[in-house]
Amino acid sequence: MAIQDIYPTALRLLGRPVLVVGGGPVAARRAKGLLDAGARVTVVAPVACQALAELSDAGLLSWEPRTYRTEDVDGVWFVQTATGDSAVDAQVSEDAEAQRIWCVNASDHEASAAWTPAVAVVDDVKIAINAGGDPRRAMALRDAVATALETGDLPLRRRRAPKDSGSVALVGGGPGDTGLITVRGRRLLGQADVVVADRLGPRELLKELAPDVRVIEVGKTPGHHPVPQSEINRVLVEEALKGNRVVRLKGGDPYVLGRGGEEAEYCRQHGVEVEVVSGVTSAISVPAAAGIPVTHRGLAKGFSVVTGHEELSEVPARADHTIVLLMGVGQLRESAAALAGAGLPQDTPVGIVENGYLPDQRVTIGTLGSIADQAEAIGVANPAVIVIGDVVRVSPFAPSHFKTADYGTTTPNSPRSTKPRVLTT
Repeated sequence: MAIQDIYPTALRLLGRPVLVVGGGPVAARRAKGLLDAGARVTVVAPVACQALAELSDAGLLSWEPRTYRTEDVDGVWFVQTATGDSAVDAQVSEDAEAQRIWCVNASDHEASAAWTPAVAVVDDVKIAINAGGDPRRAMALRDAVATALETGDLPLRRRRAPKDSGSVALVGGGPGDTGLITVRGRRLLGQADVVVADRLGPRELLKELAPDVRVIEVGKTPGHHPVPQSEINRVLVEEALKGNRVVRLKGGDPYVLGRGGEEAEYCRQHGVEVEVVSGVTSAISVPAAAGIPVTHRGLAKGFSVVTGHEELSEVPARADHTIVLLMGVGQLRESAAALAGAGLPQDTPVGIVENGYLPDQRVTIGTLGSIADQAEAIGVANPAVIVIGDVVRVSPFAPSHFKTADYGTTTPNSPRSTKPRVLTT
């Protein structure tokens, strides 16, 4: 049988009687697939393997513990034979052919009237692959296609409007590098009809969207919120109620200082289905891009994440408790003064990572007493993450004699660079 002689189609077997001849593992797999399709399955085999016996004991199929008879094909819509005996399988195929019933012969794919493809299901998409009668090849191709659908490398987005109402997914896009969004987030982005996008996050992925996907920009900068949060909430709900799949693409994690909780609550209050997809938060990942762990054995057992100097009075002012400041560049001098006033030593290490994971990433390392002047002198700007505490000493960009030598260093580097340039100020 040549591949061009195959006419691909899909059978709707819901409620229809089908026959499986054979009691081994192959027959069990085929019976399970037929049950998943809603067929009424009868198995004919003198002995059934454990998997088939369990399906029979559960009342999911009917098992006739005997050898095959020609009349077993009467009245069925589809036949699968997998006895392991080529003569029996050939007889079943002949009987089915005589009654114009499609039959899959597991013993001889060349003589089989139908082939069973390798199947995978991703969301409401079922993919089925035939590979010239080579099942292992078909399975390998199936797995590759399914993975590409799962990761968003293939277009999973619906082209016809669904009958059900729309939905909202709050997707944490990570610190900006396109490789740091989760697989689930990438997949949902590929299915979106509308994307409500922040200024930060994996912006390059927006270029990969289909031309008819609408992107609504709602990005904020410190002190400048052109689209207020109430309007963002309204847009999410309004677009979902139109039947759209809406992705709220956020930088970092939606639930870490990202107001994702407010957005999710507003959607639920208005009857909109909402999913939250956690992201790689910049509070941890951006320091890691500079080789700074937020905890480290012997240096820090815990950390706090804050957004401004007003909150610093509520966190431990100790060098062994890491403080991570988000959106803190504009108030860096006030924050450093507040921590010094709370008792944190002036020589406590401080690291600033600008544009984490991006090609223009820059790392500046100093002390609590010097960092504000350093940042002002070189023009440190958001987006940046500020790390305060002894863990900064672990960074490969910290000075070699950090405890006694001049602390002031500024390092531009790429996260993919194996030999970053180090410039000392």
